[in-house]
Amino acid sequence: MNTKILFPALLTAVLMTATAIGASAPRETVKPNFAHAIGNIPGKSLVAVEVTYPPGGASLPHTHAKSAFIYAYVVSGAIESQVDNAPAHIYTAGQSFYEAPGALHQISRNASKTTPAKLLAVFVVDSGDAPLTTPHP
Repeated sequence: MNTKILFPALLTAVLMTATAIGASAPRETVKPNFAHAIGNIPGKSLVAVEVTYPPGGASLPHTHAKSAFIYAYVVSGAIESQVDNAPAHIYTAGQSFYEAPGALHQISRNASKTTPAKLLAVFVVDSGDAPLTTPHP
């Protein structure tokens, strides 16, 4: 799939997430980083987004595109995450976790009330599978 097609779909997913969370609580900022078809795996794409949490910021519980396998790498700060029914865990800069297709990301938030945090989320996803993120209020 062409990168020019992936980025508009990714941007739509990002905007839908930000709108659904509302303005009442600090929320994450999601910025597209990379999107490209995987040439040797027909029908699959690699998509990366930067997720930045302000101090005390959080995401609503959410799922991702049904085909998405996600690798998340904490770039800076500390992020508390809970996927499905696994225990919540705080990941610090340099640590990573994953989400299997269909997983419910119940907790995704900055573990600090004073310092921002950032992660890089890398999706292996069916090309064109959108939206990438669906909030579950």
